[in-house]
Amino acid sequence: MNLYKIFLAAGGSGGHIFPAYSLSKYLMKKKRKVTIITDKRGFKFLKNYSGIKIKTIISSTIFKNNPIKFIISITIIFSAILNSLIFLFFNRPNIVIGMGGYSSFPICIAAKFLGIPFAIYENNLLIGKTNKYLLPFAEKFFISNIDIKGINYKYDRKIIKIRNIVREEILNYISKKKNKRTNTLNILILGGSQGAKIFGEKLPLIFKQCKKNNINFKITQQCQINQNKTLGKFYQSNKIKFKIFNFKKNILEYFKKVDLVITRSGSSIISELINCRIPFIAIPLPTASDNHQLLNAKYFEKKGCNFVIEEKDLETKIFPLIKLIDKDKSLLNRIIKKQEMFSDKNVFKNIEIEINNIIHEKNRHRK
Repeated sequence: MNLYKIFLAAGGSGGHIFPAYSLSKYLMKKKRKVTIITDKRGFKFLKNYSGIKIKTIISSTIFKNNPIKFIISITIIFSAILNSLIFLFFNRPNIVIGMGGYSSFPICIAAKFLGIPFAIYENNLLIGKTNKYLLPFAEKFFISNIDIKGINYKYDRKIIKIRNIVREEILNYISKKKNKRTNTLNILILGGSQGAKIFGEKLPLIFKQCKKNNINFKITQQCQINQNKTLGKFYQSNKIKFKIFNFKKNILEYFKKVDLVITRSGSSIISELINCRIPFIAIPLPTASDNHQLLNAKYFEKKGCNFVIEEKDLETKIFPLIKLIDKDKSLLNRIIKKQEMFSDKNVFKNIEIEINNIIHEKNRHRK
């Protein structure tokens, strides 16, 4: 067996890091030598995982609106490309996979300079800025959804649908919840890898309203550490059943206990919830680049897989929706039925085949 060396370049947000980590675990089980290349933000997520090689290369996004910041960011990017060239020259991989995020740009460009094949992966429904810049130079473009927007038609030949890269634990997840729902509506609130501060500020008042209207529910809420005491006191004083936790690598223990999730709408969490057949209310992050979270959420809402409420409507629309769900829990069962039409079960097999094809094609040309 060829012990291929594969480098995964991923930006520092959870939406890029966690798919990279999941893919690295799978490839290492297949006896591939894998290194994840990221920035300082990404390293904070990955440092607690054992058994993976990590290389940190500091990069930057481009600040166009400020001349001084623009010059600084360009300098940092050129420095990152130089560091990437040196790293790749002495640790030459068979292939580089760009997983998205600005810190994946230098390593992919360096790979192109050195004649190392690279592919890029996009899990959102709108191509990210970094991937848009890299697409003309990439061997292949792995996508999660064929309805992706923002791609020039001349690159269609590079596109390969592999589905969403999610954790194997998610793909193998089997819900142990009883088919018959209880009278208690178990609600899980997720804020993503950064935690959603606004969820901790506005949702408790809505849950207070639910309590006053005799809705029988329990809250399990992820929040920022500095919100723990305030939230705890609020829920206790209003006699709301609750559990509070901070960011966790593995939230499967909570998935088995909930009926409804309130969450941001990054591609990774949407994919996890749909694969686990869990109804959710998506509240897109309004500052997400090119509003891609709203695009993600609206797409699956049209498929019947979730509800969508924009952050600006959070205070007026969440309560009526929860009240409606409490009155008619068949709404949740209908969503689960729609979610059953989607599966990312073969994603790792798909991407492994394509990685091997790229490497074999490159080796064939060298002969």
